Amino acid sequence: MIFVVLALQVAPVPLSPPADPASHDVESVAALRPVQRFFAAIAERDPEAILQEVRHDGKLTGVIEGPSGARTVRTISWTDFARRITTGTERIEERSGAALVKVDGDIAMAWAPYTFYVDGTALRCGVNHFDLIREGGRWKLLNITFTQRNVGCPAL
Repeated sequence: MIFVVLALQVAPVPLSPPADPASHDVESVAALRPVQRFFAAIAERDPEAILQEVRHDGKLTGVIEGPSGARTVRTISWTDFARRITTGTERIEERSGAALVKVDGDIAMAWAPYTFYVDGTALRCGVNHFDLIREGGRWKLLNITFTQRNVGCPAL
């Protein structure tokens, strides 16, 4: 299960500005704020701050590609993720590319490529997909779905 903990840890590198110039509007920028706060909370290994940025009925889901090309789907609840994030001493960093952001009323999605580093060494890459919901005027993460591989990565 160590692999799941490391696979789901990300660091406080904010998402780059939206890739689509039409996504640079106030709503798109606002929708990305909980994602950025989520990354910061992970870097601090602060489970309470993580849970403040998410809807508790959501989850993280990873589609992990192994060396043979076989894919495995792993899912973890926000509560379990927040509990596990407090362990470990390694420096973790996820560098994200420009985000594609779409907003319609009180729902939004963001899609961004990433490369994941542990203690400065690139280990894997993929794409993060964030589902966001606005309730009571505040955006929250509902789900994060991501791909993970260690071949074809720009930094590897």
